[in-house]
This record gives sequence, structure tokens and C-alpha cells, in this order.
Amino acid sequence: MAIQWFPGHMHLTRKAIQERIKDIDVVIELLDARLPGSSANPMLAELTTGKPALKVLNKQDLADPERTALWLAHYNAMPGVRALPLDASMTTPAKALVAACHELAPNRGGMAKPMRVLICGIPNVGKSTLINTLKGKRAAKTGDEAGVTKTEQRITIADDFYLFDTPGVLWPRIIVAKSGYNLAASGAIGKNAFDEEEVALELLDYLRQHYASALEARYKLTGATTQTDEELLADIGRKRGALQSGGHINLNKAAEIVIHDFRSAVMGRLTLETPEQFAQWLAEGKKMDAERQLKKDAIEMARLIKFKKVPRPEQPRHSDAREAEQRIDGEESPAE
Repeated sequence: MAIQWFPGHMHLTRKAIQERIKDIDVVIELLDARLPGSSANPMLAELTTGKPALKVLNKQDLADPERTALWLAHYNAMPGVRALPLDASMTTPAKALVAACHELAPNRGGMAKPMRVLICGIPNVGKSTLINTLKGKRAAKTGDEAGVTKTEQRITIADDFYLFDTPGVLWPRIIVAKSGYNLAASGAIGKNAFDEEEVALELLDYLRQHYASALEARYKLTGATTQTDEELLADIGRKRGALQSGGHINLNKAAEIVIHDFRSAVMGRLTLETPEQFAQWLAEGKKMDAERQLKKDAIEMARLIKFKKVPRPEQPRHSDAREAEQRIDGEESPAE
């Protein structure tokens, strides 16, 4: 299953960012410290090319500290990028963001040249909570669900420091399948866009390989590494009383328990990816996406040739094109 979620207001957010970015000095991107790679928006990277960037690994108190250190080193090694860990409820670290912005844009500041900062992030990553911490009062709406902020807001942090808040935004198509599952597990994707049982199984598959002791301690299990994901989910349902009439296990309820326990960190501080793992997933995703596009183009070209919209090429065609012609064999010519 490929998880996709791009509500209509996100198209408006993209347009708003395109317009606003021309006047922005620094871009702050809030990332979920439990899935920094998956929560980094490739669409935002495209829109903000050339702008100094501050990557903030939020919810660091829920993430594996050793893996957070790896991600900080990864981002801090990039030119024009700084990275900081953050728990949005902590006042002093939040103030460090202002100092980091001035380091990234040292020529901005003062009433003549106020600092203009755009803050972005995926839904439910904690932007509004952070903004309220920076402001010292309730300046932005908050909520434990994806997509609370709907319109851009300008917030004055200081006389010479303006923060532009945008709605949480995903990207039109998620090409890294694992990212879709991780985003769903974290709460960044609306619950109607994914199957909870499937997401829980993917989550358990990762946890049993990398955090087996945390699983066993939370659910009083033994031998988590030797069980299948389905067996693990069933055992958790049995242990936590997710039962239906006749003693059957309610797997959907068990899945809800697993996802809730991950989000609330009752299993411990967990991170679902390392920089190396995400780089591998991304490379695989790009390869599959390129192959998918090649086949799509071949099918379209075969269709055009069959219905004489374009001349048949003289040179040998790619095998995908020949396969595409076979797939549309027997189709009737579309109406002119």
C-alpha cells in the first residue's frame, strides 16, 4: 500500500510559500526527531533553494538520543544548513532558534533590516506549540491532529524579528514507501488516509529488528525477534485485552494500541530511521519512481502510435514500449 495524503489547502500553502519565499531571509523547517528524513519535505527543498536553512529536530525528548546525534551531524555537514534538537515545550532551547537564524543571516537585524523567517513543517510536528513558546503566549492554534493551521500567520517575535507561519504541508506524492508508513505512525497523515493495521505491522517490523527489548518490556513478550509481525500484533492484542466475542483478537484495536504507544513514547525513546537507512530508502524510491515513469511514458507513446497520433519510430523500441503496445492491444481509437 502506498500512503498518500494531500488535502486541498496544501495546494494553497504551496502557492503561499512560492510568493513569500522571495522576501525571506531564513527558512526554519521543523522535523520530527523520530523520523527526520521522512518528515523533511522535498517540495519545500525545491521551493526554498538557495535560502539558509535551520533544521529543527522537534520532539527530541521522544526520540532515540544516539540517533538524534547522527541526524544532527548529517544536517550540520550540509552547506548553508544548521540543525538543532528541540522539545517545543522548553523555553530556553526555543530561544536558541533566534540566535541560530542570526548566525545564518548575519546581515539581517535591526529596524532597518528586520529578520524575516519562514517556519514550515509537516502536519502535527509541533510548529504551533513552538511558536507559542517563542512568543510567550498563545499566538498560534495547537492540536494533536494533522492540519490544524489552515492559513499563513505573521507573528512578531521581536521588533526586528518576524516569523511567518504556514500550514503543515506534505508533498503531492510520497515516493519512499517507508516514509508513508512512518509519517502515518507519527500522526502526520490524517487517519482516514491509511489502514491502521498495515501501519502497525510495518512499525512492528522495524521495532522488532531495532528495538526488540523495548517491545518485550512494554508488552511483556519474549522472543520478539523470532516472531512475524502478524504474530507480534496478535500477541499484543491478547496481552492488552483487544478481544472480540468468542475470544478472537481484534487486530484493528491492537493496531490502534501499538500506534498510540509509539506516539506517546510509552515504549521508550524510539527513532524509526538513521541517515544511512533513509538514504537507501530514498535511492530505492527514486529508482522505482523512474521505472514507473518510464513505463507510463512508454504506454502513452504506444497509444499515440497505435492511434496514429505520432509516426511510428524506425529505430528499435525499448521493451517497455513493446509491452505497452501489447497492453493496449484491442483498444478502440479514442474520439477525435
